[in-house]
Amino acid sequence: MSLQLGEIAPNFQSETSQGKIDFYDWAGDKWVVLFSHPADFTPVCTTELGRMSQLQEDFARRNAKIIAVSVDSAESHKKWIQDINEVGNTDVKYPIIGDPERKVANLYGMIHPKADDTHTVRTVFIIDPQKKVRMTLTYPAATGRNFKEILRVLDAIQLTDHYSVSTPVEWEQGDDVIVGGKIKTEDIDAKFPKGHKVIKPYLRTTPQPDLE
Repeated sequence: MSLQLGEIAPNFQSETSQGKIDFYDWAGDKWVVLFSHPADFTPVCTTELGRMSQLQEDFARRNAKIIAVSVDSAESHKKWIQDINEVGNTDVKYPIIGDPERKVANLYGMIHPKADDTHTVRTVFIIDPQKKVRMTLTYPAATGRNFKEILRVLDAIQLTDHYSVSTPVEWEQGDDVIVGGKIKTEDIDAKFPKGHKVIKPYLRTTPQPDLE
């Protein structure tokens, strides 16, 4: 069964393209983006791993580490990385977990028998520093993922963790946010001095509070 939001992401020890890791030790006090792939040397995933390599510094600025998993061996991953670097014009510096026995895939509910009884589905997990699952997103095999969306969601989670706000549809950095429903309208300005708008009694917005 797939992990649910708020559950603790299970720990594991695995060989990776960068050597053996204990997942919790490797993650430390960082956010983690764990994303799975059905197999090495597959076309869609080759483009995806290259894109994540290009975005690695963007995740690092958000205190996040990235790690991939595929059901092939760590040695296979090392060979695959050569293709990823060439296709993506990049240099993959994050680890790829070898999971030939599908240990991680089963721990994280990545095997969907009705989709394919042997391969992991293409799922992304955002895991916070307390090891709680904060987001899951699963894609069909033929559809490339949008990792800019993963960055956007990570930004939103980190923002709403620190302020009594939520983010509206298609929110991007710098857009107005929604004031938390537990805050009375007459108390908004004391909490959010940049001002606010009342669109509906239940929908009040304020400028993004962590920006100057």
